[in-house]
Amino acid sequence: MTPTESGQVVLELERLRGTVETGFARVDGQLALLVQRSDQTDKQLDDHDKRLDALEKNRWPLPSIAAITGCIALGVTLYQSIAR
Repeated sequence: MTPTESGQVVLELERLRGTVETGFARVDGQLALLVQRSDQTDKQLDDHDKRLDALEKNRWPLPSIAAITGCIALGVTLYQSIAR
């Protein structure tokens, strides 16, 4: 190999190295963005879970109240039927 050819090989290897470094930097930036979005999504999911739990805690008495009201109505109806 002549000195000119080895110089060209070195130059091409340096260009290739620069291209690879640029590609890795771009991929690293994209991965950092994906991690940030993933963290934001996790925070949103946690927030939605907390809100859903709060709604479920406030909702539980409604079916119980409906059942008690139905039983009272049945009792009143039976009382009126027997009283006649």
